[in-house]
Amino acid sequence: MELTWHGHSTWYVTVGDTSLLIDPFFDNPFTSLDPSDVETPDYVLLTHGHADHIAHAGEFEGATVVGTPELVGYVGDEMGVEETIGMNIGGTVELGDAYVSMVRADHTNGINTGYEFDAGVPGGYMISDAKPTQNSDEESTTFYHAGDTGLMTDMREIFGAYYEPDAAALPVGDHYTMGPWQGAVAADWLNVDHVFPMHYDTFPPIEIDIDDFEKEVKAAGSSAEVHVLDGDESFTLE
Repeated sequence: MELTWHGHSTWYVTVGDTSLLIDPFFDNPFTSLDPSDVETPDYVLLTHGHADHIAHAGEFEGATVVGTPELVGYVGDEMGVEETIGMNIGGTVELGDAYVSMVRADHTNGINTGYEFDAGVPGGYMISDAKPTQNSDEESTTFYHAGDTGLMTDMREIFGAYYEPDAAALPVGDHYTMGPWQGAVAADWLNVDHVFPMHYDTFPPIEIDIDDFEKEVKAAGSSAEVHVLDGDESFTLE
């Protein structure tokens, strides 16, 4: 599984022959790319409807956009997206070589700063190369994109215990989401081998000292390896 961070919460994930782009927002300081520079993915996954997560969702002609029914209805009507898949919390859909499960995130979900539309519930995604079951599968590889969220016990009781992610991308910018210490506790609860900070240093309210996150992960007693990626940098998850 290939993971590429394009800044903020934007990730390009390849599972086998299937490509997925999560929360496309290229107007951030970590990337030098425009949407047109990015290879069109098979699927675009949206965690929620805030502008810094859906800004470029309509710019990948031929891609299928996945999200809550309310949100994909919006991008279909307002952004001209022709192919969509609506799903919801707890559901798993098979997308090519990937199994994608939508999981809970604690956040808000209005669209645009005026909150003119309700986009349903916010979520995160578990992306795996095997169908999730309640039986442990040591051969599978799973990446957790948390979306925008606060710390919640589901990370310990459900996500870590049953989805068994190998790696997690966690928001750590504070103010709107978890900060470094809460993200560190999340990494511990998830019991992941690899953790990637995201959703920080994009705007003034979420500017942090990213070194604090690595310190907090150690303080939490997590054995996760912290990877602070540069924008547009890739990591191979095996």
